[in-house]
Amino acid sequence: MSENESPFSEPAQRATEAKERRPRRAPEAGAKQRPAKPNKSERTADKRERILKAAIKVFARKGFYAARVSEIAKAAGVADGTIYLYFRNKDDVLTSVFESRITRLVEVLREIVGGGGSFEDRFRRIVELQLGVLEGRRELAEVVTVNLRQSSKLLKQFAAPFFVQYLEVMAGLIAEAQQAGVVRADVSPRVVARALWGALDGIALTWAIGGGEPGQLARAAPQVASVFLDGLTKKANGDA
Repeated sequence: MSENESPFSEPAQRATEAKERRPRRAPEAGAKQRPAKPNKSERTADKRERILKAAIKVFARKGFYAARVSEIAKAAGVADGTIYLYFRNKDDVLTSVFESRITRLVEVLREIVGGGGSFEDRFRRIVELQLGVLEGRRELAEVVTVNLRQSSKLLKQFAAPFFVQYLEVMAGLIAEAQQAGVVRADVSPRVVARALWGALDGIALTWAIGGGEPGQLARAAPQVASVFLDGLTKKANGDA
């Protein structure tokens, strides 16, 4: 390029375009590529998740009130003060465990209900999902079903809103099936939703604290679904 030639002139632009069209050399075979370093937000999310996983273990082993923040920090492999960079206090840790795990459950329930398919198929998938979420995760089951019950404040502030969302999703599925003539019309969708939640919560609770065997929840899921479906659809199907 001459001294008087502008980088925006036509010849210069053609030269730049030609250079950009040239194929780039592929890395040599066997050459090691440096893995991308996680950014700050990814490192923060990773450490926060590590703390939550440690908290689940500590809460399940010691109980919510007996557990100490220092024990959670030790289990997570971080300094005591690091906990307070991510959470306000021990209550905040427990509610974060509940929100991060159970909020995702509601999201998946919405996907199942809105995903199409027969009422029976969707109902069975929901039951299997709820019990499958805790299958093999006794510590999480103990935290969600046992430790959260130890604080009425936490139940009202955090569990109650989730429960309302759950009832809305399940009641919506029941009401939809009633309109289609699949589910008997003389039952309340919200009563059915509450009954289902109570049944599944009770099964998970006894499994968590009673030393249930691996696979027990998975075996219970189709039985629970069948009991509810028989009661909901018996009259709709014209059975005696």
